[in-house]
Amino acid sequence: AGARGGARAGAAMAAAPRWRERLFALYFLSHIPITLLIDLQPLLPAGLHPPALTELLQWYAASFRDPMMLQPPEWFKAFIYCEAFLQMPFFPVAVYAFFKGGCKWIRTPAIIYSTHVATTLFAILAHILFHDFSKSEHVGPRTQRERLILLSIYAPYLLIPLLILFTMLFHPHYSHVEKRKRK
Repeated sequence: AGARGGARAGAAMAAAPRWRERLFALYFLSHIPITLLIDLQPLLPAGLHPPALTELLQWYAASFRDPMMLQPPEWFKAFIYCEAFLQMPFFPVAVYAFFKGGCKWIRTPAIIYSTHVATTLFAILAHILFHDFSKSEHVGPRTQRERLILLSIYAPYLLIPLLILFTMLFHPHYSHVEKRKRK
């Protein structure tokens, strides 16, 4: 009985972490409409999005004091371009891989994605915490509490990619490199 319990524990440890894969799949699935309908608006000509989506973005920016989404600095606009042309094509691939589960081939693309996104989010979060928004055309966070609220909106886009990165690097299912058989 002890050998079977140990074998089951070893198999469970080697199996793909399903709860994380489901979380990752939902993260990427939710990211598709957010990117297409909200995040890309600053890059597109005014009037291209339906008025309801423009109003939603304006409501968000006013409610959470996020002037970067209405008038992005050039460095932030560069991150939006990366989201459009590098990340967006990856989202459906990641949704498929993580919903299917156990897809070891997603490891390298997921490491690249999560490293890139975590790097951009560090810059965004530092900007939220330390930038003087008093000169912004649109209202930015004025108090530490408002900065922390805005930070909490962006934080999941750092935390989940970091969880993806650590899962890909350290979970035995993804970190174990199989040796190919020679014929």
